[in-house]
Amino acid sequence: MIGSFKNVFFSYDGVNPILENVSVELKEKQFFAIVGPNGGGKTTFLKLLMGLLEPQKGSIELLGYKPQDVRQKIGYVPQVLRFDKHFPISVEELVLQGLLSKLSWLGRFKTEDIALAHQALESVGLIDYKEAPFGSLSGGQAQRALIARALIGGPDLLLLDEPTASIDNRAEQEIFTLLKRFAQNKTVLMVTHDLNAIAPQVDHVLFINRTLTILNPADVCGHFAMGVYHPPLRSN
Repeated sequence: MIGSFKNVFFSYDGVNPILENVSVELKEKQFFAIVGPNGGGKTTFLKLLMGLLEPQKGSIELLGYKPQDVRQKIGYVPQVLRFDKHFPISVEELVLQGLLSKLSWLGRFKTEDIALAHQALESVGLIDYKEAPFGSLSGGQAQRALIARALIGGPDLLLLDEPTASIDNRAEQEIFTLLKRFAQNKTVLMVTHDLNAIAPQVDHVLFINRTLTILNPADVCGHFAMGVYHPPLRSN
């Protein structure tokens, strides 16, 4: 088990709960999809897991510690839409941002850091683009570059916030294939609304709407992809 939530409650105003009595165990080398309605608590769940927020009640453990004590073991991938593609930076430089905490007082990365960046780019199929401007990449390529940035530090836990938003179907499938492969060596949690595409790829689905329910991918109804959420429907 890489981490756990135990009876976690969280509220931003101390009155209206965003998450209520959430308990879940996150096993190692598993691929989880996180789904639920807007405002249901998905982003709050990620922030708690990253140690950016602390619960009012309950406990959260990651690798045997509080999340804020092991942030270096967490890789986070934002939506590419939230990243300024016009910022003048190369793909290699973008990936190296994942090692800013290791930057020397001279402001230079070591040779071994450059090698790690190249290794991360190789893992997402972008090594030939290392010198290209980040802004020149397609949406799918840019998202893969952000995944490489999250991977460069060798995290045990990879968190992604809707990594396939606003990219085409081919790029989406390429990213899903990458994440499935990465889940062989680390735990992957991905917030998504595209359940039809991702359900066959993941090990578990976490449905979050103030509370949390764990679903098997086979239990995920096509209604979910349309934003209509309900308990699993089973035939007698």
